[in-house]
Amino acid sequence: MYQMDPGHFITIQKQYGHLLVAELISHPRLSPTYPIVVNWSSYATSIKRFSPDDHDFSGVIYFDQFTFTELTKPEGNRTLCQKDLCCHLSYRMAEKREDEVYVLGAFDGLQVVEGEYYPQICTLLKCKSTDLKTCGYLVATAETSSDTFSLSGTFATSYVFPEVLLTGVQLVPGEFQVLSDGRLINQNGTSKPVLSVTLFGRWYEKDPPHPQQGFPGCGY
Repeated sequence: MYQMDPGHFITIQKQYGHLLVAELISHPRLSPTYPIVVNWSSYATSIKRFSPDDHDFSGVIYFDQFTFTELTKPEGNRTLCQKDLCCHLSYRMAEKREDEVYVLGAFDGLQVVEGEYYPQICTLLKCKSTDLKTCGYLVATAETSSDTFSLSGTFATSYVFPEVLLTGVQLVPGEFQVLSDGRLINQNGTSKPVLSVTLFGRWYEKDPPHPQQGFPGCGY
C-alpha cells in the first residue's frame, strides 16, 4: 500500500496476472459516505433455502475443494451449501449464451497452501469453457451481461469482503451495493460482462493456533 497524500492511499493487488488498482480513504469512518454496519448473515439465515438442484458437483479453486452448482437457466434462485455455509443467489442474465457457463460456488474450510487460515466463500463465476471440469480455472474475458444479482451467505464471521470483477479483470466500484442484511446486489445491470461476484469471509477464530500468515486477500 502506498500513500499518495495525507488523506488517500493506493492499494495494488495482483490478480490473474493483472494489477488491480484502487484508491482508499485513509480515515474512512470520518467520511459521510462510510457504509452502514453490515450483519453479513442476517438475510441468508432468515430465509428458506431456495429449491435444491441436481447440477451440484465438486471443483477446485486454488487447491480448495469447492462445491459448485451450474446455472442452467437465464434467471432463478439458487442455494448451495458446504458444511455450515449456505450461499443464496438470485440472478437474471441479459441472455443465456450457449458458449458460456456460470456456476455458484461455496467453500467452508481450512486453506493450507499459503499459510493456514480459514475462509468461507460464496462466489458466482464464469467457467473457462463449457466443460464443467474447467470451473475454477483462471478466466479473463466474458460475454454474458447481468441484469440483476443478489448474493448472500450464512457466514459465521463479520469479516466479509465483497468483490465484483468484469471482463478484462476489472474492478467496478459503484456498480454494486452491500445491504445491511448482508446481500451483495446489483439492480441496474453491469457496464460489462461479469467474470465473478464473490463474498470472501475470513473466520479468524477457526485458524490453527499458530497461523503462518493472515488472509492473503482475493487470491482466487
